[in-house]
Amino acid sequence: MNHQPQIDARQVFRDVSVFAKPVVARSIFELAITIIPFILLWTATWWAVSNGYWAGWLLTIPAGGLLLRLFVIQHDCGHGSLFRRRATNDWVGRALSVLTLTPYDSWRKSHAKHHATSGNLGKRGIGDIDTLTVREYRARPARQRLWYRLYRNPFVFFAIGPAFTFILRHRFPMARVSNGWRAWLGTSATNAAIGTVVALVIWNIGIGPFIAIHLPIALIAATAGVWLFYVQHQFEHTVWDDEADWQFHDAALYGSSYYELPRVLCWFTGNIGIHHVHHLSSRIPFYRLPEVLRFHPGLAGVSRLSIRQSIAATRLRLWDQDCRRLLSFSEAS
Repeated sequence: MNHQPQIDARQVFRDVSVFAKPVVARSIFELAITIIPFILLWTATWWAVSNGYWAGWLLTIPAGGLLLRLFVIQHDCGHGSLFRRRATNDWVGRALSVLTLTPYDSWRKSHAKHHATSGNLGKRGIGDIDTLTVREYRARPARQRLWYRLYRNPFVFFAIGPAFTFILRHRFPMARVSNGWRAWLGTSATNAAIGTVVALVIWNIGIGPFIAIHLPIALIAATAGVWLFYVQHQFEHTVWDDEADWQFHDAALYGSSYYELPRVLCWFTGNIGIHHVHHLSSRIPFYRLPEVLRFHPGLAGVSRLSIRQSIAATRLRLWDQDCRRLLSFSEAS
């Protein structure tokens, strides 16, 4: 591997393994202080708007943040890190998938593949963001280069992509990791549960108020989620290697960012900004990730990304294997 890490990633993995144990009471508490306020805010928004208090629309912003946090909790269930028993994680994750519009079982398999292959140039395309190398991009015909430019355009990616992914794409199992009829059964069950909940809410308040309230909440959460997933791996000095040179621990620690956010945003995002630690040891519950940084303060200087740097990173689209960094189209040309 050409990248020379300053910290021994394998040793860090061994050091932080002590945190890879859920505290069940804490897990239940974190779930409760997220889902209960979400339901209360949703209800308060409906009450305010239905009574003519249009400022109530502002409540969709924190409600969207809470829905994002519920997705992070579902995400932890998928890693088996929220509860001790696999079955408990799975059923809580499936229940939350009705709110997050994300079929749990299909997504869990895709995301596990992402963790197992992140940074591996030979195993791209499952659970990650499509990324071409400079050489691959130059070798593509004009039509494919145009398609890639459209796909990586910030407006398409962050304005159209979240709605497409969570409202439409997630209604079908992820083909490359689907397990035949089980994938369709799981996704169909999620869709049926979503339809049932939506029908009950519409029956009580009407279709217009439901769409007017829940659509912005869902889009806020989806857009924030897509943004986070983007900046966690798409930054200038991330790590990509050919399969022969790829090392899991180094790719996890140095190919994932530490997205430094204000404390309130850390709470709403479930500390997922401490992504390099999460990728190194995905069994660490989200609420224990800050403990890892306190235990191993040197990790706070690894793959650090500020909000300003994350915004600048949206122009980076191509991996240069020679200089080992992500480039913009203009830099690559």
